[in-house]
Amino acid sequence: MRSEEYREHFRKNFLLAYPVVLSQLGHIMVSVFDSLMVGQIGTIPLAAASLGNSIFTITLVFGLGVSYSITPLIAAADGRRNYTRISLLLLNGLFSNLLLGVFLFIAGYFLSPYITFLDQPEEVVRQAIPYINILFLSMVPLMVFQAFRQFAEGLSLTKQAMYISIVANALNVLLNYILIFGKLGFEPMGLVGAGWATLISRIIMALMMGAYVLYAKRFAAFHRFLTIRHLSLIHMYHIFKLGLPISGQMVFEMGAFSFSAIMIGWLGARELAAHQIAINVASVTYMMASGIAAAATIRVGNQKGLRNFRAMRMAGNSSFAMGVIFMIASGILMIAGKNFIPSLYIDDPAVIEMASMLMIIAALFQISDGVQVVGLGALRGLEDVRIPSLISLVAYWVIGLPVGYFLCFKAGFGVNGVWTGLLVGLSVAAILLFWRFKMLSHQLDK
Repeated sequence: MRSEEYREHFRKNFLLAYPVVLSQLGHIMVSVFDSLMVGQIGTIPLAAASLGNSIFTITLVFGLGVSYSITPLIAAADGRRNYTRISLLLLNGLFSNLLLGVFLFIAGYFLSPYITFLDQPEEVVRQAIPYINILFLSMVPLMVFQAFRQFAEGLSLTKQAMYISIVANALNVLLNYILIFGKLGFEPMGLVGAGWATLISRIIMALMMGAYVLYAKRFAAFHRFLTIRHLSLIHMYHIFKLGLPISGQMVFEMGAFSFSAIMIGWLGARELAAHQIAINVASVTYMMASGIAAAATIRVGNQKGLRNFRAMRMAGNSSFAMGVIFMIASGILMIAGKNFIPSLYIDDPAVIEMASMLMIIAALFQISDGVQVVGLGALRGLEDVRIPSLISLVAYWVIGLPVGYFLCFKAGFGVNGVWTGLLVGLSVAAILLFWRFKMLSHQLDK
């Protein structure tokens, strides 16, 4: 009986997860194709893309973290069939996300000149600043897209965001080709062209997802409170109360990777370019695993709303198993393609050699990365966000980064030392987050 129950949980998890996986893949493939195409015009532009994306990622995950709070709130309300609350969460989630997107753009734009103080190669910084400013502007449409997307995912509707992400990603590739290399009468814009392609594709994503939620008949019951007079500080407070700790956790994690890029930049442009290749590949598998984590949030949150705690535990446990299986397969593929994949980005033999070694380290931390991201998703379903943020702070900033700094600059392992520190931090986070879900879910079940 128990094995049959788990098979049913695996089936439900998969049906929810695979559209989110493809949708998340669409997010990260924007960066992947930017790097693939920018790498064709030289090592310096690729290093500038690495620096720009590393800094922008902090802003990105902060915004995404707040938006992620909408999904468990919607899922729990859906479990209780509280359609009034769902409607109010849609309105206030959209307004909160729009407000935050504008704030992040303004803050990022005025802070970007201070990149010069990070002691990076001068030409790399010169090319990175205009690129990152366009990415900051893209946060506004992206946060609007996220509001509509997280609302739909909270109702277990995950396929539409997948289709929209696929369309937008294809558009981004086409625009990259036209704007980076100067096709169809356009002047070659290089790295800045990749930034404009990202902005345009994210505007299209927001418009398409908004049109789906606002005009589809299946959502008609949730449209009656979409007026300014129903804006509620209480609902926005609940969104930020749950979302800010999620953002904090994501910033601690992604900030560690971003600061790793800054440390690697102290070594030189080639090391930074190699890091960009390896982190690009690792980000693909991470974002796909975060699709499984999103399914875990929905399933755990929904079963918690129904007070079916046994099913809630099984939904979480089956999500962990799916994450581990997927990441083992990803690690094997990374090792098999450690020499071929970097050659797709650049033709500099020194960069390819360094990136190949980093791919091996990335393959080793795949299981830890999968367990920790699914753990975060399952705990979000329980609306447990503060302790996971503390775990991320300790794992990456108290343990991972100091270990990486020591191995890189004191023990002489260079860029490989920084990545070994990331491996240690991810492993600590995975163990603690898995243990916390087991403990909390067991307490509820009892």
